[in-house]
Amino acid sequence: MGPTGKGPVPSPWGTRGPRRPPYGAGRVRSASTVRGRTTTPYPAADGSAARGTGDMTRAPAPGRPGGLRRAALRDRRDHRIMTTTIHLAQQPEADELLGRSPLAALVGMLLDQQIPMEWAFCGPYTIARRMDADDLDAHAIAAYDPEAFAALLSAKPAVHRYPGSMAKRVQQLCRYLVDEYGGDASAVWSDAASGAELLDRLLALPGFGRQKAQIFLALLGKRYGVRPDGWREAAGAYGEEGAYRSAADITGPESLARVRAHKQEAKRAAKTAKTAKATKATKATKTDGTAKATKTARAAGTAKGAESATDAGLSAAE
Repeated sequence: MGPTGKGPVPSPWGTRGPRRPPYGAGRVRSASTVRGRTTTPYPAADGSAARGTGDMTRAPAPGRPGGLRRAALRDRRDHRIMTTTIHLAQQPEADELLGRSPLAALVGMLLDQQIPMEWAFCGPYTIARRMDADDLDAHAIAAYDPEAFAALLSAKPAVHRYPGSMAKRVQQLCRYLVDEYGGDASAVWSDAASGAELLDRLLALPGFGRQKAQIFLALLGKRYGVRPDGWREAAGAYGEEGAYRSAADITGPESLARVRAHKQEAKRAAKTAKTAKATKATKATKTDGTAKATKTARAAGTAKGAESATDAGLSAAE
């Protein structure tokens, strides 16, 4: 009975009928068999079959126990990223959010620039907490007052080294998701037919260049099980199995250290290449300047020699 003593018992899945009476107490014995057990309808107070009972000769749809409402809820969950264990933020609550929230994963990837990776991927959790929510909502963020949202990201500890700029980018991303995908971040990849198509969709996201798009594509494939045909090829080097190049390859502290070491080595190599290029350019400039100076001096010497010869000729003529 309900809290007032009348009516059906409330249920999170809808309204239930009266409770089943004890076995044999007024139950109709015209039985049907479902999944190997005998089930029978039972009468309601007015003598009719109670709601949810009756002839049960048809078994529930395969994979749909619990009724259509529960199945629909499960379908909505399945449409999102598969819940998985993530270690990008190296902070339990933040990683838990990344493991269940498509938008949090996208925002974390967006923030992952010019700051340590863990700081970036803690950002979505910090934003959600400051918005008094347990997840990010693209509609809510897109509609947020820009100045207030920038202040929210700037509060200590700041979400990013450049919170004002990143606040604008996060809102731009969410507005794009609202306009193009109804605010559902998982729709970016849920029906992509190929890795190439998914890469194109990621490249269209505000704030996602080719490198960021390929890293996120690899992250989806390696950690979230989103693997359309050709996803490794579309992700480039970041899709390689056994690599330690990016956020896509982090499964814990050890792999995080290996990815960080790879990034540092890549930075050193890039700096060395840049220095070598600058040195080469400087040498080329100096060499070119010396050659020009030599050529000018030679030209001046030749002209002076010709002038002396002319003067000598005139003197002889006199």
